[in-house]
Amino acid sequence: MNKIAGLRFYVLIVLLASTFAVKAQMWGVPNLTTFDDRTIHFGFTLGVNTHDLGFLHYGSLNDNPDFDADLLQEIYPEFMSEVDEVGRVIRADVATLIPGFTVGIVSNLRLSENLDLRFLPGLSFGSRQIVFNIPLHDLNEPSNTNSYTLRSTYLDFPLLVKYKSKRIINQRPYMISGLAMRIDISKSAKEDLLRTKRVTFYAEAGMGWDMYLQFFRLSAELKYSFGLNSMLADPPQHPQPKYYSQAFKKLNSHILTLSFHFE
Repeated sequence: MNKIAGLRFYVLIVLLASTFAVKAQMWGVPNLTTFDDRTIHFGFTLGVNTHDLGFLHYGSLNDNPDFDADLLQEIYPEFMSEVDEVGRVIRADVATLIPGFTVGIVSNLRLSENLDLRFLPGLSFGSRQIVFNIPLHDLNEPSNTNSYTLRSTYLDFPLLVKYKSKRIINQRPYMISGLAMRIDISKSAKEDLLRTKRVTFYAEAGMGWDMYLQFFRLSAELKYSFGLNSMLADPPQHPQPKYYSQAFKKLNSHILTLSFHFE
């Protein structure tokens, strides 16, 4: 329910911003009439994001060929007793979408009247609150809870194709799609409870609305990024329990970003 509320919040912001801009400029004098004729132009972007995860679980820990029950029983006897109470069936999900922040640079290459190639390197901050069905025993952050916060700081490298509709006075809706690589520079500890890969790849798609103001173009854009490769890394080394990671076959990242481009 919290995830649906978060998505509605983003959509509502885009609709309100677009409606306000259309009403304010639809009947005005055209601004920046030669803006789209430039071969190359630059700008910057600010935005907010939410990070989600797609979990593919093993039926139980016993289905994972790397799961060594005897070794874990020897190292973590009291922890394993909790796992056995639920039949070694560990489940997890993202409890709520937590807002993050994105900042970047816009580099735009004009391909044709309706097509642009865009490279938007940037930096994004986000976190995911993961809730397990068993108590957690994180030796780095001792607590009596079943939730774990996975924090990420990404270097973003998206390469996108932008398809623009016909300009209407000072308005121009568009669609985008492409690929992105993200490097997580926050992962320095080798004993995280749930370790993730530093490099992940994404397919991206979205829509936006260009608004031509007097001195610059402002764009509101909603983009969805779907992780192509599993971000799950090798389980943490001793002394952290491994079974929190070994419950998953795959762990895919999903990112929703609402951006405002100033060009």
